[in-house]
Amino acid sequence: MRNLTHLARKLRRNSTEAERILWKYLRGKKFYNLKFRRQEQIGDYIVDFVCYERKIIIELDGGYHSQIDTKNNDKIRQDWLATQGFTIIRFWNSEVIKNIKGVLQAIREKTFPPLP
Repeated sequence: MRNLTHLARKLRRNSTEAERILWKYLRGKKFYNLKFRRQEQIGDYIVDFVCYERKIIIELDGGYHSQIDTKNNDKIRQDWLATQGFTIIRFWNSEVIKNIKGVLQAIREKTFPPLP
């Protein structure tokens, strides 16, 4: 496993607008008292946000994620993270910026699925 600490720190310092908006709601256990970390290394990958308690990863995607090569890499990455027991939730940056309430609702529904 590569040590990506330096890169993760750089990504935290250079957050996108969407990451800054979502982090306002997730940081400091503000979201249902769950601890989220941002730009966290898991294996050979850095994820945008992770809650280890619920094994939830939140990924925010910009336009470059619609390119074929990036889609393929995202699929490989997502499949590996799933083998580690994580559920991955993806949002477009524009969704976070334009509809933060809807994004937070979707995260809540994935984090606390209804009981059978």
